[in-house]
Amino acid sequence: MIIDANVYWFPEAMFTDDALFSRFAADAPRGYGTRVFMKENQGRRQIVVERPVGCPGVDYVQGDYLMENVMNRLRAAGIDHAVLKVPCINEWMSLEMCRYFNDGMADWAVRSKGFFTALAIVPPWGEPAALEELTRCREKLGMKAVQLSAHYGELYLDDPAFAPMFERLEVLRMNAYVHHTPVPVEFASLKDYNNLRRSYGRCVDQMQAVSRELFSGMFENYPHVKLVHSMLGGGFFTYRDMLMPHGPAGPDAAGRFSATPESMRRHLEENLYFEMSHAQPWGEVNLKAAVTILGADHIVYGSSYPVRDEWMREGVSFVMRMGFDPRDAEKILGGNAEMLYMD
Repeated sequence: MIIDANVYWFPEAMFTDDALFSRFAADAPRGYGTRVFMKENQGRRQIVVERPVGCPGVDYVQGDYLMENVMNRLRAAGIDHAVLKVPCINEWMSLEMCRYFNDGMADWAVRSKGFFTALAIVPPWGEPAALEELTRCREKLGMKAVQLSAHYGELYLDDPAFAPMFERLEVLRMNAYVHHTPVPVEFASLKDYNNLRRSYGRCVDQMQAVSRELFSGMFENYPHVKLVHSMLGGGFFTYRDMLMPHGPAGPDAAGRFSATPESMRRHLEENLYFEMSHAQPWGEVNLKAAVTILGADHIVYGSSYPVRDEWMREGVSFVMRMGFDPRDAEKILGGNAEMLYMD
């Protein structure tokens, strides 16, 4: 079964229901430089999220999120199943709006007769109502995983503020997909150039998130929670060995680099997974390196549809022609996502 584990969902009603859009836009933290607005784009409405103001980060175009159209496009590309996610905005969405999105994604899962699997979204701060919504998504809506942002405000997921949420995930045996945000916490040097901000900035965000999770030892408290990071963890595979060194071969009076604790290597093996979030931009060399370093059993295929149609249409064939062992290709293109989100 070929699974596209990164298909974005957004309510089409947001483009036509002005009251709904106003409630959605009001959640954006304008005091922290986030702006949400609607504009016309070639006869269709487009919702744009800027951070900082003047720097577009994500956008949504009317007509891209019609269920039958999405299903037909995915099936034509050879996709057997798709995992629905919300791109970036869940960093600041209210509980009311999260419920609205959860119900909408769950409706797609039901009406598609199982073609779609949905990931829950909730505010991450551990308030009782948010934890109840997480439980509702698991027990009533059948969602087996949640989507998180790599950071919320200035806090990455290793911060104690998120402990109540992770404790509930541990109890519910839910995994989590960790999506990059448009910019990392410190973004002043990245914001001036569009591709530097929108592409490299996302990688910086993911690298910082993955590294902090590992160095913090947080998985000692949540051993059953598996986190799936977008953008191949920001290219984490290129830095893995440097960040996790062996001890010195000889005397090291200065003690500059300590050996990596065995627990850290274990958590990388047992708790962290990496979604490519569209294959083609990485290129064959980098994808092959990621599979070699991280292992085919830790990499998940996803296209980020509908960001670029060709990433979805040609993504599976791009992976298949790289000559992976068929058992490895099966894990990457479906088996890992099934284990993480559907079992």
